[in-house]
Amino acid sequence: MSIKEQVAQALETLNDSELHQVAEYLSFLKFRSRFQRRPSVALPKIAELYEEFGHEDQELAEEGMEEYMTELSFEDSK
Repeated sequence: MSIKEQVAQALETLNDSELHQVAEYLSFLKFRSRFQRRPSVALPKIAELYEEFGHEDQELAEEGMEEYMTELSFEDSK
């Protein structure tokens, strides 16, 4: 018996709630397969983007740090 036949046979024994769960899982599998087929960004491209935007990202991250530390101190003193 093929795997397809085994699955079809098993589906016959499931109640509506279980069939709904199987349907959701099948949707997830289809979604995942579409996502995995997408070309990934190559490592050199990631390095190039980091080189281009890394300094700007760090500046943005540090921009609000002083205010953040002040707020943390205030919360700790409560």
